[in-house]
Amino acid sequence: MSTRRLLKIMGPLIVIVLALAIAGVMIFTKSAPEKMPMETKPILVEAHPVYRTDTQFIVHSQGNVSPKNQTRLSSQVSGNVVQIAPTFEVGNRVQKGDVLAVLEQEDYETELRLAEAELARAEAALDEEIARGRVAETQWRSVNTPVPPELGLRKPQLAMEQANVKGAKAKYAMAKRNLARTELRAPYNAIVVERAIDFGQFVPIGAQVGTLYSTDIAEIRLPIIESELPFINLQSDLSHSTAIVLKAEVAGSLQQWPARLVRSEGVFDASSRVMYLVAQVDVPYNTARHNPILRFGQFVEADIFGNDTQSLFVLPRHVLRLDNTVLTVSDNNQIEIQPVDVVRTTATQVFIKDGLSDGQDVVFSVVPNPYNGMAVRRSDDSQSTPPSENPITQTLGADGVVQ
Repeated sequence: MSTRRLLKIMGPLIVIVLALAIAGVMIFTKSAPEKMPMETKPILVEAHPVYRTDTQFIVHSQGNVSPKNQTRLSSQVSGNVVQIAPTFEVGNRVQKGDVLAVLEQEDYETELRLAEAELARAEAALDEEIARGRVAETQWRSVNTPVPPELGLRKPQLAMEQANVKGAKAKYAMAKRNLARTELRAPYNAIVVERAIDFGQFVPIGAQVGTLYSTDIAEIRLPIIESELPFINLQSDLSHSTAIVLKAEVAGSLQQWPARLVRSEGVFDASSRVMYLVAQVDVPYNTARHNPILRFGQFVEADIFGNDTQSLFVLPRHVLRLDNTVLTVSDNNQIEIQPVDVVRTTATQVFIKDGLSDGQDVVFSVVPNPYNGMAVRRSDDSQSTPPSENPITQTLGADGVVQ
């Protein structure tokens, strides 16, 4: 084998061996890295001072507007419809005493005249009997009878004529009422919801002629869950102590109406487990008010203002731990686990009555595995006032969520 061929074969092997030798020398001659002491810093937390604030709860509910009084008008007499008022149309408003329709009156006018004539005859007969009684009494005295008998003085006949007059007066009054009942009148200020008669139609006694909704007072039934009832004082005069604001969107804008809580239905619904409170609005169809008309059937939301204002700490919901404690930071930057007295919790907020003091620093950030005495560091903005979590008025939704 020639020297040239030998170098061609051995050359790469020589290069590999030299590279391995150099790498080994570098590895074994390398100095160990310098060891630096490990510095452990306390965990960084966000803490803010908290203060009590006057808090009034607003219990949120909703319902449909309905009239306090709704009447299905029925005819008390029969007859053909001879007149219908122009206002007796669906959607029109009528005033108390307005004539809505008139039934034919000729037969009832005749009955009234007959009753009037019968009453006149009965009164004439009574006057005649009174005169006869006086004549009989004079005759008995002329014969010197000390005690004349009642039959001799015609007292039974007088009593019969007096009864006839009473019966005739009753018939006359009934005939007069029946004639008046041919005019179907509105029993109160109302809106016409239905008209069930038409011109020329025969209306029997008891037939429905229409439906009216009273426009004097509107009512709204408001469902309240049991956990929200403590925030509404149901023991006092509700109409003077509990205010309500109704809200609804009308023509694309949010409108409000003042209302008052007037009563509680007093029992829980067996299926939904809610109690219904009833709110009222005076003259909902009053067009003179600044607010638009509050129409029957409209769906509204209701804010029921609680009666009592409490001084509470209002904090974000995540600050409260499962064991009803919160984390605070002491002056020497150590964690303190503080038990608190919780009045109310919602999905976003917690309302604390006791356990904290004004100006005490509460941890708003998440701290893994905290314990008493745990050292912490404050973030740069921890000394500033926390974001607004303490509005004066808090709204509780029907599902327990603060609005």
